[in-house]
Amino acid sequence: MKVRATVICEQDRHVLLVRKPRCRWTLPGGKVEPGETTAGAALRELQEETGLGADSVLYLMELESGGTRHHVYEAWVESFDALRPLNEIIACIWHPLDSVQNLNTSDATRKIVSAFRRRL
Repeated sequence: MKVRATVICEQDRHVLLVRKPRCRWTLPGGKVEPGETTAGAALRELQEETGLGADSVLYLMELESGGTRHHVYEAWVESFDALRPLNEIIACIWHPLDSVQNLNTSDATRKIVSAFRRRL
């Protein structure tokens, strides 16, 4: 099973989503490298994909979906002005939490955002 660190950044009831070429919208995140903590991977992936640095992260949940174990963190971002697609990411958007289910996203993204909405 793949292990992934997944990050939720929320601002004014909008959630940050990213997209790779010819792929669906997802939450920022990626593979946990050998010797790396899931929290460390979450912070690294957020910065590598969006340019955003986080003050801290809070562990929210674990979700298994499609052969991947997602370790989900909420991140408090230092400055939203730094947002830009980096590396393999071609687009970043702030999308309303209440309508993520209307986007072309993975089942895991929909489940994570739905669980996050319930805690707000």
